[in-house]
Formats: sequence, structure tokens, C-alpha cells
Amino acid sequence: MPEQIEICVLAAGVGSRMKSDKPKVLQTLAGRPLLDHLLATIRELEPDAVHVVIGQGADQVQAAFSSHADIHWVHQRERLGTGHAVQQAAPHLQDDSRTLILLGDAPLISTQTLDGLLQSTADLTVLTVEMDDPFNYGRIIREADQLVAIIEEKDASPAQRLIREINTGVMCVRTRLLKDCLSKLTNDNAQGEYLLTDIVQLANQSGASVSAHKSHDPVEVTGINTFAQLAALERQVQKNIVKELMDAGVQIMDPARCDVRGKLTAGRGVFIDINVIFEGEVILGDNVSIGPNCVIKDCSIGSGTVVKANSVLEGAQVADNCSVGPFARLRPGADLAEGVGIGNFVEVKKSTLGKGAKASHLAYLGDATIGAGVNIGAGTITCNYDGVNKWQTEIGEGVFVGSNTSLVAPVKIGAGATIGAGSTITREVDPDVLAVGRAKQITISNWQRPFKKKD
Repeated sequence: MPEQIEICVLAAGVGSRMKSDKPKVLQTLAGRPLLDHLLATIRELEPDAVHVVIGQGADQVQAAFSSHADIHWVHQRERLGTGHAVQQAAPHLQDDSRTLILLGDAPLISTQTLDGLLQSTADLTVLTVEMDDPFNYGRIIREADQLVAIIEEKDASPAQRLIREINTGVMCVRTRLLKDCLSKLTNDNAQGEYLLTDIVQLANQSGASVSAHKSHDPVEVTGINTFAQLAALERQVQKNIVKELMDAGVQIMDPARCDVRGKLTAGRGVFIDINVIFEGEVILGDNVSIGPNCVIKDCSIGSGTVVKANSVLEGAQVADNCSVGPFARLRPGADLAEGVGIGNFVEVKKSTLGKGAKASHLAYLGDATIGAGVNIGAGTITCNYDGVNKWQTEIGEGVFVGSNTSLVAPVKIGAGATIGAGSTITREVDPDVLAVGRAKQITISNWQRPFKKKD
């Protein structure tokens, strides 16, 4: 029978050095909570059970991952150290399993590294890494193939401080041994805490085999304690993401000025200018061009479409060969058919635009169905909100809407109709007619402008 693998994630840190009310594992990296990155990696391992130890802000953490029904949440009600955190999970671990202990604030550890750790046949295996500057990290002390101790910086001798191999805090241990060692932990140390690293010495004393498995990438085992560390890791993550995109054929003008905070899928011939932010899930078709200073969230953008500078798109579906911007805003529910043109200072919300429709400048289109070939003049708005409810505007194919028009919903404009500039339309307009709804122009001769009275 295959050996069971259980995972214990230590996620009770409050991030005191961040001075934030948000639990540390909910701080975001590349648009996702730190813990979310780790849980995605854990799923690939297909463990038999996942236990996540949470503490202060536990309700927030559980709420953020309420859809993860497979997680067993464990509360550490007092913060008495890493060993104490694992002690809270220990009663829920199966004696005949192996337990993989991970850190919720070290989100980038790879499946490949964890697979290597799990291949170890030792009773206890600690994940290590070599650091150029190992200051303030626990040093790995070996005797032949046996890891005999982890020496903290303050306790290390001058010779031991020269050791560059350090403890990452990640380990894999036979659960029966883990429980035995946890029962022997004391808080007789400078921190006054029950430290998980002490089980290395306890395991050696019991005659267990203890080894180290070395990661070759310091970034993947980097823990987050400050916003400065989070920002540094964000840059590294973004660098890796952008490199993958460029290796796949995406032209990015400046890799340091493109952020992907979610998942970006791009076709061939895609061009991305500077200061572009992608959030959520974004799909770009072939030969899409994204201008500078754009924010694009949860959108699908068809092949050949151009998104011009300073545009913001969220929850929009954009078909092939469209033009959006500059300074355009597509809000959730915007659905543009092939060849649609949305110009500067045009906002589209929960509206569909048919093939070839155009709103070139200064318009608001909300809760509207707009047919193919429609032309929306500058200054046009759909008056969709009466202060309580939202109402629909329907515009048939080939309609021409003159500038500075207000379409007061609910209202329907028939196909081929023309709306005169400056109109306020409150009633249905038949197909192929001219509708004008404006105040009558009058001229007053000998008009005297008001003048300021003298005191």
C-alpha cells in the first residue's frame, strides 16, 4: 500500500513587521494571496490530507478560501512558536503517514522541489538552500550524510557562521517520529518558544536518520516578513512571468514595466507597451496590440484588436479587429462584436455592440443593445438609471445618433433611424425616420447682457 502523505501548512503568522490588519498569508503576490500560490502547488502533489494552521485573523483566512472544502483548518490560539503550531495539527495526523511541513509565507516552492524532498528515504528530511548572505539564518551542520543540527545565528561559532547552507523551515518527517519529537519539545530558549527546528536534535538522539535535501533556487524558498521583502519577490515573480511570455513570442517593450497579476494567455504576434497591468484571467488573440498605461482585468480580446493608451478594460469581451481607446473604459458586461470602434472618453457598461458599430468619443453606453453599423455621436448617453432601477436601451442596425443626444431608457430606436444632434429621446423611434427632440430655437433682437450693479 502506498505511503500516505499529509501536508501541514503553517499559516498563523500575523505579519507584525508589516503593521497590517490583514493576515500575512492573505497579502498578495502577483495578484493572488500568498497562501493561494502554495495551495495550488499542493494540489499538484495530490496529498491524502491538507492541514492548515491558522491563528489571528483565522476567520479572514477561512473566508478567503471557503471554496477549498478539502482543507482541514487547525487553530493555534496562542502564538508559542513553530513547534507549538505543528503540535496543534499533530492529533489529526495519521501515525503511519509522512508529514510534509510547509510555510504559508513562502509561496513559491516548486512541485519539482517538493517531489525531490518526498523521494528521500530518511526518517526526517530538511529542505535547505545555499545563500550568498546567510546572516540570521539557521546553519546546517552535517556529519557525513547525517544532518546533526541546525545552529541559529546567535548560537553559531565563527566557523559555523561561514556555512552558507541554511534551513528553509520546510521538512518531511515520518509522522510517528514527528509526534514523538513534538512531545519532547521545550521552550527553554531565548525566544521562550517551542521551536520546530529542535526536532532535528531530538530525532538524532532517538537514532533516526536525518538528512538534508538542497534546493538550488533561493527565490522559491524565500519567506515574506516585510513589505520590502514582498515587493522584492514581486519583482522577481514578474520578471519570471514576463520572460516566459517573451520566450513564447510576445513582444514586451520594457519587461520591468509590465505586471501580470493573475493569468495571461497570449497568441502570436502580440505587442505590449509600457506600464500595462493585467489582472485576473486575460486572453489575448493573435496580433493584439496593447498601448501604454492600460489596465486589463478578466477580459478576452480578439485577434487584431488594438487597445490604445490609458484604457481600462474589466470583464469585457472584445472580438476581432476592434479598436479601443485611447482613454476608453470597458466595464463588466461590455461585449464588442468584430470591428467595433470605441474611442477616447467612451464608457461602455453591460452593453453589446454589433459588428462595425462605433462610438468614437465622449459617450456613455450602459445597459444597451446596439446593432451592427450604428454610429454614436460625441456626447451621447444612454440614461439607464432612474435613481432606483436600471433600464434598457435598444438601438437597431444602421442607426445614426447625432452628437449630444440623451436616450432616456427604456427606449427603442428602430433600424436605420437617424437621431438629430442635441435631442432628448424619450419615446420609441420607428425604423428609417428622422427623430428630433430638442427645444425650439428662438432669436431675441436687441438683447442686452446683464451687467454688474454699482454699489
